[in-house]
Amino acid sequence: MTENQLWKNRRYCAELTEKDYNQTVHCCGWIDTIRDHGQLLFMHLRDKSGVVQLVFDPEKDKDLHAQAEQLRNEYCVSISGTIVERVGEAKNDALPTGHLEIHVQSLSVYSSSKTPPFVLTEKSQVDDDSSEFKVDEDLRLKYRYLDLRRTSMQEKMIARYKIMKVIRDYLDEQGFIDVETPVLTKSTPEGARDYLVPSRHHDNTFYALPQSPQMFKQLLMVSGFDKYYQIVKCFRDEDLRPNRQPEFTQLDLEASFIDEAYIYNLLEPLVKKVFAVVGKEISAPFPHITYHDAMELYGNDHPDLRFDMKMVDVSEKLRNVNYKIFNSILASGGSIKGINVKGKASEMSKNMLQEELAKKVVPSFGGKGMSWMKMENGALNSNVVQFFSEDEQKALIESFNAEDGDVLLFIADSNKAVVNDVCGRLRLYVAEKWGFIDKNKIAPCWVTDFPMFELKDGRLSSMHHPFTQPDHAFSSASSTDDYLAVNSRAYDLVINGEEVGGGSIRIHDSEIQTKIFSVLGLSKTDIQEKFGFFVNALQFGTPPHGGLALGMDRLVAMATDSDSIREVIAFPKNRVAFCPLTQAPSHVSDEQLTELKLACIKEEVSITD
Repeated sequence: MTENQLWKNRRYCAELTEKDYNQTVHCCGWIDTIRDHGQLLFMHLRDKSGVVQLVFDPEKDKDLHAQAEQLRNEYCVSISGTIVERVGEAKNDALPTGHLEIHVQSLSVYSSSKTPPFVLTEKSQVDDDSSEFKVDEDLRLKYRYLDLRRTSMQEKMIARYKIMKVIRDYLDEQGFIDVETPVLTKSTPEGARDYLVPSRHHDNTFYALPQSPQMFKQLLMVSGFDKYYQIVKCFRDEDLRPNRQPEFTQLDLEASFIDEAYIYNLLEPLVKKVFAVVGKEISAPFPHITYHDAMELYGNDHPDLRFDMKMVDVSEKLRNVNYKIFNSILASGGSIKGINVKGKASEMSKNMLQEELAKKVVPSFGGKGMSWMKMENGALNSNVVQFFSEDEQKALIESFNAEDGDVLLFIADSNKAVVNDVCGRLRLYVAEKWGFIDKNKIAPCWVTDFPMFELKDGRLSSMHHPFTQPDHAFSSASSTDDYLAVNSRAYDLVINGEEVGGGSIRIHDSEIQTKIFSVLGLSKTDIQEKFGFFVNALQFGTPPHGGLALGMDRLVAMATDSDSIREVIAFPKNRVAFCPLTQAPSHVSDEQLTELKLACIKEEVSITD
């Protein structure tokens, strides 16, 4: 068989097992590591599946051994050889192929390699679980094609593919069809900033890259397709955040003649299947938490349920307390909330509580300070306990279910929203630092009953988006306060304290949709110009419908225990939305700009004497 035909019998490294002992196999890949033991020459061959050990013996083939001595890391090669069982201590239980090796009989070098800018082998991570891959991320992204050769990166990309396949197969079984929607579309005023694309054929006009296929998927429901999905690229020109990307992938789906229960029943088995791809179990049904309860008990609308430590409101219990700070805050309409840090009294010293948590950590969260009490010998103890009556102390012990060894932490402020936010952040900080979070646990929930509107810069704005169905209170609402009291039929899927998806039952009545736009401050001209095609479509027998979008980058990162979504995207941008590999974004030629009738505003250069 010629070299060009060996691919027909090629075997992947990780698929070799004890069943292949004494068999001749052909493998292709890259040289991962080299160990010269004087006579015998050992190497690891790596492909997308993993690694296998190669052995070159000069006593069996001197010329082949001499050829192998010229190999270096990352040379691309093919080999043929016999599978042999390793002997005794040479076996490596940490490696899937650690009980066997290939005694090489022929070698071909397809391509040599320059010395890579960083070491690609992950052998140390196999031999020592504590080893970490510590290479500057921008360097990794500049040479992403090399970074992706690493076994762990290959595994994440393959896991991503398998998750996508599971999703497609499941939705196909549920009667959904995959429909592609436009990438060049119309810019709308809602949501984040659009990425704009100038048109060469239509002067002074622009397309926008979609932030989501929202209106198109609703139009597909108007079109009667009933069940649609798409795994789609979306684009948002957002302010820079560590774990965001200007382009991201989401699972987008929509269905007609359904309600919220349909979405819950559809998504929960799907999420279970996603985590099953990586061998993780998840319990269903998922708990439901209203937006109000999430904010009151956890301080945010994406609660981490891997640990308890709910926030407790003790404002009414302390209405007449003699502690002046609390008293004045309550008199001004504020609130007092706290958390119980179970069993950590011995680890949380007075100095740490006052100097670190109260004076540094809490102010960094936007709070003015923190009070604390320890439960010791059946009683509360701190430098402020004397200001609390016996009945108030008893009420606190009962409210927090406090036991010896517990520490109570209190946040008080005249602004109730600040109390929720700061106490919620403190809850997460304490849980992380003192080990309350079970990192192996997967805790999903649905957050429901979001407000329809919120105030931004003194104006009403959509909490989700303006296509969300409001509850019945909307029909009689007329004032700003009325509208702020309206809830929506929106829902978010939250896992381990991160929102991984969200959706809603949509508006299918053109009059309600027009009224929503009006409440948001859009004139009739604005509505017609920005959303006219959509409002018009709703007048042609639109079915009730709803849907959801899941952030696939975030979901895959969570499933694969990746610290960042950049770890599960083949060619991501860095933390400042720049691509070190291609150097994008980059300048374009004056000719291109002229053709598009565009001009760049030159940066002003200040000239000083």
